[in-house]
Amino acid sequence: MAQIRLAVAGSSGRMGRALVEAVQGAPDLRLVAALEQKGNAHVGKDAGELIGAPSGVRIADDIAKAIAGADVFIDFTRPEGTIMHVAACRKQGIGMVIGTTGFSETQKKEIAAAARDIAIVMSPNFSVGVNVAFRLLEVAARVLGKGYDVEIMEAHHRHKVDAPSGTALRMGEVVAQALGRDLKKHAVFGREGVTGERKDETIGFATVRGGDLVGDHTVMFIGAGERLEISHRASSRANFAGGALRAARFVATKKSGLFDMADVLGLK
Repeated sequence: MAQIRLAVAGSSGRMGRALVEAVQGAPDLRLVAALEQKGNAHVGKDAGELIGAPSGVRIADDIAKAIAGADVFIDFTRPEGTIMHVAACRKQGIGMVIGTTGFSETQKKEIAAAARDIAIVMSPNFSVGVNVAFRLLEVAARVLGKGYDVEIMEAHHRHKVDAPSGTALRMGEVVAQALGRDLKKHAVFGREGVTGERKDETIGFATVRGGDLVGDHTVMFIGAGERLEISHRASSRANFAGGALRAARFVATKKSGLFDMADVLGLK
C-alpha cells in the first residue's frame, strides 16, 4: 500500500515537533512538507533537526508550493494561519486535520464551507482518551440529570493563548446538549466578588495557566452528598500526535465532508 503523504504546519513548535516525530515512526506515512511562518528562524532547516532525527524535508514558508505533493495537511497552529491554510488546501484538493482552537463563528463557517470540497477532521483535542471522556460525559450528564451542578476545570502551559481551552468548551457543549441546555446562555467563565447563589443551570469554567503543563481537564458533577469527577491528564503531546495520525489516515479515505474524532474512532 502506498504511503500517505503528510504536510505539517507549525513544524518547529511543540506540537509540530511531536507530529514530525510521530510521522517518522509510522511506516504507512511519509512527511513531504513542513511549514512555518515567514521570518521563522527555522525556515530552510531540516524539519527533524529539533528532534534529533533528520527527515530530509526542509521547513518552508510558501504553503502553495510546499503542499503540492501532499495528501493530508495537519494544522495545530493559530486561527488566522489555519484559515489561510484551509483556503490553500481547498484550492489544491488536499484533506486536512485541524487541531487549532479559538476559532470565531465566522471562521468555523469558512471551514465548514471548505469541507464541501475537501475532507476535514476538526477537533479541539485529538487524544483518544479525551474523546472517550466526551462520550462518558454525555452518559453521565444524561443519567444524573438536573440534580447535579456542573463545573469544568482545565490547566495548560503558560504559552497557551486561548481560554478556556477548546477541549474544556467541547466538554461543556457535550454536557449542555445532554441536559438540553444552551451553553452560550448558561456558561459562567469567571466569578469574583458577591456573585449571589449559583443558578441551577449554570455550567462553570475555571482556567489555570502555568509552566509546561500539557493539558489537564476535569468535569465535576456535584450533587447532594456526592461528587462524580471525570478527568483526563496528558503528560506528553505524543498522544495528541498519535490521534492526529489516526485522523490523517481517516481523511485520506474521504473525498469531502467535515468530521470529528468521534467519526475517526467509530464512536457515533
